[in-house]
Amino acid sequence: MVTVTATEFAKNFGRYREAVHREPVAVTSHERIAGYFLSSEDYETYQRLKAMLPRAYAAHEVPAETLQALHNARMDDRHDHLNALLDE
Repeated sequence: MVTVTATEFAKNFGRYREAVHREPVAVTSHERIAGYFLSSEDYETYQRLKAMLPRAYAAHEVPAETLQALHNARMDDRHDHLNALLDE
């Protein structure tokens, strides 16, 4: 992966606009990576993969349709013996 300073990136954007089709470009500022410049194809792949990841919610963020689905869910009868454990 190519790594360049933000100043170099800004001054030579055209060069990196072409280079990004071969590999991502890491852009640094004050010796730390500030971000990455990706081709549109790489970004679309990233977005697709990100959408496939499981999502964790804080209790107040759970979507209403998910809460309703949880409310309506029923455990398979094969697991009735587990309910007895709750009564102990």
